[in-house]
Amino acid sequence: MIRIDVVKQLSSADGILKAHFELTIRDREFLTLYGPSGAGKTTLLRLIAGLEVPDSGSIEVDGTVWFDSAKKINLPPQKRSIGFVFQDYALFPTMSVRQNLLFAAQNNQQRAYADTLIEMTELGALSHRLPATLSGGQKQRVALARALVRHPKILVLDEPLSALDPTMRQKLQDELSLIHKKLGITTLLVSHDIAETVKLSNRLANIQTGRVASICPPMDFFTPHSLSGKLQLIGEVLKLETEPPITIVTLLVGSSVVRTVISQNEGESLCIGKHALIAVKAFNPIILPLS
Repeated sequence: MIRIDVVKQLSSADGILKAHFELTIRDREFLTLYGPSGAGKTTLLRLIAGLEVPDSGSIEVDGTVWFDSAKKINLPPQKRSIGFVFQDYALFPTMSVRQNLLFAAQNNQQRAYADTLIEMTELGALSHRLPATLSGGQKQRVALARALVRHPKILVLDEPLSALDPTMRQKLQDELSLIHKKLGITTLLVSHDIAETVKLSNRLANIQTGRVASICPPMDFFTPHSLSGKLQLIGEVLKLETEPPITIVTLLVGSSVVRTVISQNEGESLCIGKHALIAVKAFNPIILPLS
């Protein structure tokens, strides 16, 4: 169990933001931090990891105090049982795949575990290669394996898949889910991807302007209860074409582009680049497998 109650003053695009994060994370759950850029999601991860220091408050993990401003306790990052995967991989360029993992290991047991992780993440054939010779997906797998070498209690992922193509992203999502369940580790993910959030998470923490605005299962957050039982699709608005009295909406749903017609009044509430929910009240679906 992770208990967080911290205050941190942040500089945002709108000026100074006094963030106050209050959150309890269950043991072995997969929690996604979701919300707009600048809301404080990455800062919250860095506060937990000890890479930034809260102005006040406390962080407790499994009964052990990692930070307490009143008691002047602040465990350094290397003493916190956390594996951190950054968006930019942060690999050592002059070290091979295996050497990157071994550098993170602190003892012989962890060095032996490095070889297990190399096989688990399907990096065996690449273990001698330098990061510059790897694809983005391969680099991300190296970063993930390195983060797990020390058997951390918590795995922290800061948008680790955002730069990957859709096929590789889906593959690594499957690997993340498998590793999370196999190792029984608590996993915290920052993501802006709705499909990824729904696929991986037990719960979603909605972060807004330095606060945890709500926390719930991801499907409860993305699909209003009033629409329960109806066909629901979530997509990104790509284009709005108003031809009074209607608006033609083009959306990206998964990897498919969908066009639909709504009233002009409904179209006025939509914005290009934002997400929208499509709900169908009555339909006779035809579902066919795709090769």
